[in-house]
Amino acid sequence: MATATLSSTSLTYLHFHSTSFWRRRFSISCAAYSDRCIYNFAAGPATLPESVLLKAQSELYNYRGSGMSIMEMSHRGKEFDAVIKKAESDLRSLLSISDDFAVLFLQGGATTQFSAVPLNLCMPEDSADYIVTGSWSVRALKEAQKFCKPNVIWSGKSEKYTRICSFDEIPQTLDAKYLHICGNETVQGVEFKDYPNPMNKSSVLVADMSSNFCSKPVDISKFGVIYAGAQKNVGPSGVTIVIIRRALLGHAQPIAPVMLDYKAQADTDSLYNTPPCFAIYICSLVFEYLLHQGGLVAMAKKNEKKAGVLYDAIDASGEFYVSHVEKSVRSLMNVPFTLQKSELEKKFIEEAAKEGMVQLKGHLSVGGVRASIYNAMPLAGVEKLVAFMKDFQARHP
Repeated sequence: MATATLSSTSLTYLHFHSTSFWRRRFSISCAAYSDRCIYNFAAGPATLPESVLLKAQSELYNYRGSGMSIMEMSHRGKEFDAVIKKAESDLRSLLSISDDFAVLFLQGGATTQFSAVPLNLCMPEDSADYIVTGSWSVRALKEAQKFCKPNVIWSGKSEKYTRICSFDEIPQTLDAKYLHICGNETVQGVEFKDYPNPMNKSSVLVADMSSNFCSKPVDISKFGVIYAGAQKNVGPSGVTIVIIRRALLGHAQPIAPVMLDYKAQADTDSLYNTPPCFAIYICSLVFEYLLHQGGLVAMAKKNEKKAGVLYDAIDASGEFYVSHVEKSVRSLMNVPFTLQKSELEKKFIEEAAKEGMVQLKGHLSVGGVRASIYNAMPLAGVEKLVAFMKDFQARHP
């Protein structure tokens, strides 16, 4: 029997470019290879732009002729050096970040920053103010209690975190080192539309912006520290971005682990140890994508339109669907809602999944339904969800 032989070029084609191979391997039944059949409404890790994924796919095996995958190369080599520098440069362009601020690509998620912030900005006896607007604010507060003396100056707990206070009703602590907020609560779906100013002139504003980072323009000059887990709008899980005013560097508590010392990270350009190279690379592609979309002003308009379509459908349903969040602070990123007939929620989520709309189950702590509609969620996905909602309501009068 003759033995067939294939050239290396043919093998590469078969294994890395054949759509039929990948369809068989993953049981994909889409009409088009680029159509992945579903709209992913997950709160994070979340959907990424298709063009970014395809670009990463094309460069995965042999990154720009280097002979290495982006996942294999040294973080101190010239190839990755160019990647991380471009990521920082494009992020600075997107958010108009001045040289007064350092940009850090770190690890450990925003949860690690709950500890890093007080460790870098406070001594153990110092006060810090916290506005508590939902689940992530609560977690940030609990970590801060280990390293300083945080004060809850406002909490939305009694109203089930459905609103954000007006800033003039906040009794700030005069000697607080910083004022901490969560810019967007992923679980409860409340979002700051404006930002408070610390009363103490030597204090700074600190924000966890994990779930609305790069979804709209932000005046960076108002903040001392912004931190964000990337896995919502700008990349995969594994990298956390910190933007910190340089004047705040170098004041960490003696007990601060070196990996949580912002100055140690800034002094080494985020390369104190091996960083999450692949995640940073994907962030770089996303930043490039956002710039090509017209920047964050353009993205904000798209996000406002998507959210408007979904909230309008909820409000027009005659309370078949209910949003409990005060309209003035409804999140553009995470839209939690309930069905008036709560016994239908499980069926709603299951039927939506069969129609290609997945990860709509609300957070375990609150239940209901949640649609996360980050930058990469196309308008078509929201429109399909709204059409399904109307059909579901018609079938369950």
